[in-house]
Amino acid sequence: MTSFGERLRDTLDARGPLCVGIDPHEHLLAEWGLDASATGVREFGLRVVEAAAGRVGIVKPQVAFFERFGSKGFAALEDVMAAARDAGLILIADAKRGDIGSTMDGYAAAWLTAGSPLEADALTLSPYLGPESLRTTLTTAVRADKGAFVLAATSNPEAYAIQSARTIDVAATDDESVAERVARDVGWINGSGAFSGGLGPIGLVVGATVDRTVIGLPDEALLGAPLLVPGFGAQGALPADLPTLFGALAPNVIASESRSILGAGPDGLAGRIEERAALYTGGARG
Repeated sequence: MTSFGERLRDTLDARGPLCVGIDPHEHLLAEWGLDASATGVREFGLRVVEAAAGRVGIVKPQVAFFERFGSKGFAALEDVMAAARDAGLILIADAKRGDIGSTMDGYAAAWLTAGSPLEADALTLSPYLGPESLRTTLTTAVRADKGAFVLAATSNPEAYAIQSARTIDVAATDDESVAERVARDVGWINGSGAFSGGLGPIGLVVGATVDRTVIGLPDEALLGAPLLVPGFGAQGALPADLPTLFGALAPNVIASESRSILGAGPDGLAGRIEERAALYTGGARG
């Protein structure tokens, strides 16, 4: 099996950077004429997968919107994820898991094991119990030809105070931001082997609305890492901003949009995906 970085590189080159979020907010369910139930989120997710297939290469279900309905919600999520896998889409489970020891082993088994009902190509992870706590999960992902995206500098403004804070490390010659420390502590995996296409399996979440210079994430801190970038669309960043925001790293960016696409409703969904995808690849103006 090819590595996650290689599959992602091929997908980005073939389909462009747009990633469609599968976020069945309650108000969207109502607008789509669906019940706020496990049945409703299942139908919502399947419609998004159907519209995304052949138009983009990546989807990202937000696990919380399914989890809220308990076991039936997880069953709905399993069906949506299976449909995405069958459609050949790269599937990023946005679960933001983060813990230590055997707990993380359990999460890795659930989300990154071939044949698991919740099998994804990659999983979002929180490093705030210490990036080192993720080591086993990250190495598990690599061995399974899966990927992970570790939160470094998220697009929500309330995270800035923590992610820009300076670390104190007696072993370091210079202090660094928390975001930079996270990037450094997980980036060693990408630098530990020669990965096809220049992309390693361990990515970082870096918001499009974040000033990377201020928060301490220069290009050299992100080399070799796929970048999952929220903040496009409803949060204000424009597709045309991507090359300016990321420069030489722009080819490694996954541009995540959800509300700007899902708000088109079930009838306008496929057309909206095509429109937004074209804005990233130069196929349209807007």
